[in-house]
Amino acid sequence: MSRSSHSNAAGSRQPGGKEDICPVCKSTRYLNPDMRFLVNPECYHKMCESCVDRIFSQGPAPCPIAGCARTLRKQRFRKQTFEDLKIEREVDVRRRVAKAFNRQESDFETLLAYNNYLEDMEVTTFNLLQGIDVAATERKLAAYAAQNASSISANNARASEQRNTQIAQTAAQKEQARLNRAGANRTDMALVAEREESQREAIDAVANDQDGEGSKVILKKSTARRTAAEKARDKQRQQQQSEDTDHDIYKIQGLKPVVQAPPEKSYDPFGGVSYEPSYYTLQSHYEHPWLDRARTDPSIVAGGYDLREYYQRTMLEAFAGLGCFIDEEMGKKEYSEEDRMVATEGAAMAAVANTGRNEGL
Repeated sequence: MSRSSHSNAAGSRQPGGKEDICPVCKSTRYLNPDMRFLVNPECYHKMCESCVDRIFSQGPAPCPIAGCARTLRKQRFRKQTFEDLKIEREVDVRRRVAKAFNRQESDFETLLAYNNYLEDMEVTTFNLLQGIDVAATERKLAAYAAQNASSISANNARASEQRNTQIAQTAAQKEQARLNRAGANRTDMALVAEREESQREAIDAVANDQDGEGSKVILKKSTARRTAAEKARDKQRQQQQSEDTDHDIYKIQGLKPVVQAPPEKSYDPFGGVSYEPSYYTLQSHYEHPWLDRARTDPSIVAGGYDLREYYQRTMLEAFAGLGCFIDEEMGKKEYSEEDRMVATEGAAMAAVANTGRNEGL
């Protein structure tokens, strides 16, 4: 990229660019650094604060932007929050729809009903944002708000109560943390002062005592003070733990129980079906003269043949069919009269055919 293109790209972002020009009075931020832009949620056209004061101070007036005939009021102008006006409009629309559709999941009997409610809310928001059947959507939103005015007010009060509870809980946590820090600081200062006092007493006792008895007394006093300080710290720690426990109990009140998901089972390609034999136990070695010769015969083992495959196949064939009881299975079946007639006629035809074949022989 050339140097001129760099300078052009930088110049487009400098004060006085297109985004810093008032579309009404054509003032720029370059000439007026204190200029503020305001928007009105009726049409979301941006204009400077001076134009708003000049045009709308006497009362409602049409929007000065060419092609816009909406009537605007000064008290509805506000500072722009997002740089993109599309996002600004979407946030306002979603906030307005959410004021009417303010039910929670606990208000519905099933999750499907709550999801359908959220889908209706999102369809309404989408239609207002994209300009699809705006008049019909506005009538639907107004009718819903009028029909559910009492529940909307109750839900707003409940949401406000929840916010106040959360704010009070956060303030209580901060206050408790401040008290814990203050208590820890007081304990540390008391320990430092006690240690300094013990050192001074020990030095004075050593300097004034000749037989060493004073130092022993000082050591006993220091040990007693240290033990008392440790007991005080333990008591404070236990009190703090009990307060934290009480606080945790308060914090989880009103929440739904969280159901722990069962641990994920290991992958089974057979879907839980067991192929282990139930009538016999396959062993790794069987004593037989032929098997002893086969284990050492190069013509058998040279190709990689494993005698365990022979064991498995032989035992399977030996025990195959032991769990099948044909009489019981046939007794459970029910045959209609038509099925019996068909079976009888088939048996008769087979008998005649066999008789003719025998006579021909």
